Amino acid sequence: MNQKNNILRAKVYVAGDNIDTDQIIPAHYLNLVPTIPEEYAKLGSYAMAGLPSTALPFIDETTGRTPYGIMIAGRNFGCGSSREHAPVAIGAAGCKAIVAESYARIFFRNCVATGEAYPYESETLLTSEFKTGDEAEINTEEGTITRVSDGAVFKLKEIGAVGPVIAAGGMFKYAREIGIIKQG
Repeated sequence: MNQKNNILRAKVYVAGDNIDTDQIIPAHYLNLVPTIPEEYAKLGSYAMAGLPSTALPFIDETTGRTPYGIMIAGRNFGCGSSREHAPVAIGAAGCKAIVAESYARIFFRNCVATGEAYPYESETLLTSEFKTGDEAEINTEEGTITRVSDGAVFKLKEIGAVGPVIAAGGMFKYAREIGIIKQG
């Protein structure tokens, strides 16, 4: 994955519609505490472990991390139970952005609150435009995602005011950065 200024260039992992939080991080891994570095890494190694066995692996078993810096999904990504572990697992695995047609509200909010992954919405369904392993570039300034192999450009919806919160590393870090919470 290559990230320069406003460009995120990475391989993509394509997921479908209605990927729920149990597929993102199965409930039996929720005893891992993300604030403990070893457990944060372990949580990342289980990201997307609840997908069907027919799905391509998201995690490289030799590294315990994902080779995919961008996930492309369909509708209602992150539906199901409200768990902060879901975006944390994706971020801990090494994925920096998710581009979905739509999100479950709580998942989107948890992405912002934790600062783990940018939750971009696409203006069109992209799961048929990309294949797992394709290389893509997200241009955060222009609000686009480009399929590198042929230069096809697709528009993303504005991420708006949540962008700086995610860039800061989540709600608490952002609040400290802008002086709402005292540095401690």
